[in-house]
Amino acid sequence: MRKKILGAAIAPLLMASSLSANAATWVMDPEDSSVVFKYSYSGTPYEGEFRNVEAVFEIDPLSPGDCKFEVTIPIIDTYVDDEETLSYLLDVELFDVDQFPYARFEATQCRLEAGSAFVADGMLTIRDQTQPISFPFDLNVNIDGGLRFNLTSEVTIQRLDYGVGLGYWANTSAIPNEVTIAVDVYAVKQ
Repeated sequence: MRKKILGAAIAPLLMASSLSANAATWVMDPEDSSVVFKYSYSGTPYEGEFRNVEAVFEIDPLSPGDCKFEVTIPIIDTYVDDEETLSYLLDVELFDVDQFPYARFEATQCRLEAGSAFVADGMLTIRDQTQPISFPFDLNVNIDGGLRFNLTSEVTIQRLDYGVGLGYWANTSAIPNEVTIAVDVYAVKQ
């Protein structure tokens, strides 16, 4: 615990001293990272995971407002623990992976809210719908086992804004419109 607190306290100094004044490029470590979605069906909570997500972050610790995020989510690699549910999710009325195999998030600016809390303003594309989104996140540098950062976030989106829910699935009485995306990403300097 002491090591983690010490790491959090000296992380900004380490980042500032180890990186140039230009943005550093960081790549998501898929082995230690997760992107989970949470939803409910008839009042019962469920969750699934987007696997094989690829993400590149450009962040300058001396000027965190100048950031760039490029995240690609292969919808075909969605995981839920029930085959029938997965079949519904991938079908034409929900994600329609045959026509829209990827979701994307791109941000070109961040703003510091407080301490290690930031917001990335960008665009989220799911299916053929692109919407602006403010993505709040905490960013911490981890020095255990090498220099890397940990980005955590939880954001709620409205699935119908992205066309996820046609026909029967457009009804929000069984499956609410709100879907929460929980992100726990580790990234290493490229």
